[in-house]
Amino acid sequence: MTFTAEPRLREPTAARTGRARDLLRLLRPRQWPKNVVAVSLSLAGGGHWNWYTLSRTGWAIGVFVLASSIVYVVNDVADRERDRLHPVKRSRPIAAGRVSVRRALLCAVVLAAALAALAAVGPWRTAWPVVGYVVLNVLYSHRLKHIALVDVFVVAAGFALRVVMGALAGGVPLSVWLVLSVYAASVMLSLGKRRHELELGAGAGRHRPTLEGYSRPLLDQAVLVSAGVAMLGYTCFLRSDATQPFGQVALLLTIPFVLYGLFRYLQIVMVEGGGGDPAETLLRDRPVVVSALLCCACLALTMLLSAHPGLVAGLPSH
Repeated sequence: MTFTAEPRLREPTAARTGRARDLLRLLRPRQWPKNVVAVSLSLAGGGHWNWYTLSRTGWAIGVFVLASSIVYVVNDVADRERDRLHPVKRSRPIAAGRVSVRRALLCAVVLAAALAALAAVGPWRTAWPVVGYVVLNVLYSHRLKHIALVDVFVVAAGFALRVVMGALAGGVPLSVWLVLSVYAASVMLSLGKRRHELELGAGAGRHRPTLEGYSRPLLDQAVLVSAGVAMLGYTCFLRSDATQPFGQVALLLTIPFVLYGLFRYLQIVMVEGGGGDPAETLLRDRPVVVSALLCCACLALTMLLSAHPGLVAGLPSH
């Protein structure tokens, strides 16, 4: 009598596709654009657009995309129980049980290996901001996220480190005013997120215990102060460090759009009760997107004028 082995059942294609999709969601690709924006912001000063600078800036963006993805995976593993209490975060792959903790940690190890490899092929001596980012987020995940206000300032520091990384990697002069503006704007966005979470009601504290250290009046005032500091930093950046000799033109053209963008965000947070996902808000709200595109177009114009001052005559310069 002969026995034939039963054919091995293959995992359905739909199941494999769903698993791959969940692993990709774990890395939060919709958050990657903020790495692109923050790391490349140092190029907004003008006069630094060449292949060498752009390639190294691209390397810095890739390094931060990998580093932030690792942080997202580790945080989702650590926060899986609390995420299950949140009306939106409970659908995340780990909290929903679609990705096991073991598989998630294996994914983090693979990402860490890719990060080390990418860092090694680039100007690794300029990569200390990403090291600081990872260390800061480890501390955040284990302790700092449970301290009201400190949690917000730590998150904002991650964006400031992105700007510093972009400047160092691209060989661009680092503007303290630009770092201040980005830091204050990040604090504003994080405070807006806390305000939205506070509006979830009594159950919000179970998801994020640190909300007990916040109140709506405190958050309203802090958001406004942060917006003012961000605007001050941006103004000083254009006035002293950017797009010379047409910094005054840049100020004149872009400030209305920047002010409108800030006020629109305040409207979303304080009037419409939004702001729960700052990246989603900034990328999907049409008025914010349009004002940002117009601001970028005006900055591009002033960069063009700085590179080719003979194109116009009689414009104010420093």
